[in-house]
Amino acid sequence: MTVYEKPTLETSQVEVVLSKYFESKVTGVTPLEGGNLSAVFSFSVLDKEYVIKFSDLAGSFETERFISDLLTSQGIPFPSCLGLGKFKSFNYLILEKISGLNLASCSPEQQHQLLPEVIQLLTRMNHVKLGETHGYGFINSSGNGTYNSWKEYVIAVNAEDQAGTFWDGWYSLFKTSCLEKDVFDECYNRLLAYSSYNEPHRYFIHGDFHQFNILSDGQRITGIIDPNGKYGDFLVDLATLDWHLRKLDVIQEYQRYQQQVGISIPDFKERIIGAKYYNGLIGLRFYAKMGWNDAYFGLREELLKLTN
Repeated sequence: MTVYEKPTLETSQVEVVLSKYFESKVTGVTPLEGGNLSAVFSFSVLDKEYVIKFSDLAGSFETERFISDLLTSQGIPFPSCLGLGKFKSFNYLILEKISGLNLASCSPEQQHQLLPEVIQLLTRMNHVKLGETHGYGFINSSGNGTYNSWKEYVIAVNAEDQAGTFWDGWYSLFKTSCLEKDVFDECYNRLLAYSSYNEPHRYFIHGDFHQFNILSDGQRITGIIDPNGKYGDFLVDLATLDWHLRKLDVIQEYQRYQQQVGISIPDFKERIIGAKYYNGLIGLRFYAKMGWNDAYFGLREELLKLTN
């Protein structure tokens, strides 16, 4: 399996796409950093700012449109979706742009000051009403989970056969990258043991809730972006945030706020371990596929120590 490379487009190509979508003049088309799987550009129309994202992965944006409607309709600061389209072999999605820079660009002091607001937003987002939707795991274009249970999803997402997805042929990573079969199998067995604690819980999961997908103006949190939406235990998002903001007391601040607002979380210890192994197995594969060896070995060490 080769290292995945996200789409590359020239600014002139993006301008062609936008000129066909908007009647008014498009200005300031600028590539944005970030986005591991999508090419992202900002632009303006009549002094209002927008973002367009391009992906070569099939069905990459229909779910994000559903999530946009789900979250914005319940007051969560998430980009409103304007529309979907195709350009050559790429899908594209046009969204309103939320003001601010990602939280990662804030100083450590600012991140510390903003953490309580991040926790409050995470809690609100995880507890949005899911309506008539059903299922667990990946949210499909209909707004439903792809699997009948969390366990079924966990087994499927770690199976060898991932035809037609980003992970197609991922078993080759055991031979062509730093990914170690014995380490993966050990962590997978631990995941299965702890996932029974996550199993009964069904909430909205952002799926990539970290400082690069949280926006701020330095004084407040202005929004969240780029979900990898799922249904399951909301502690998956907390585990992600804790991993990425390890210098902050994320879990302690989270538990304090849950107690303050009267939210009880049974089996917290076991569920957060299950969430960390779930995230960790995805992380090991992703870092190996991207060729990020240092990140792989750092995560590997964390996972092997988690229950020892």
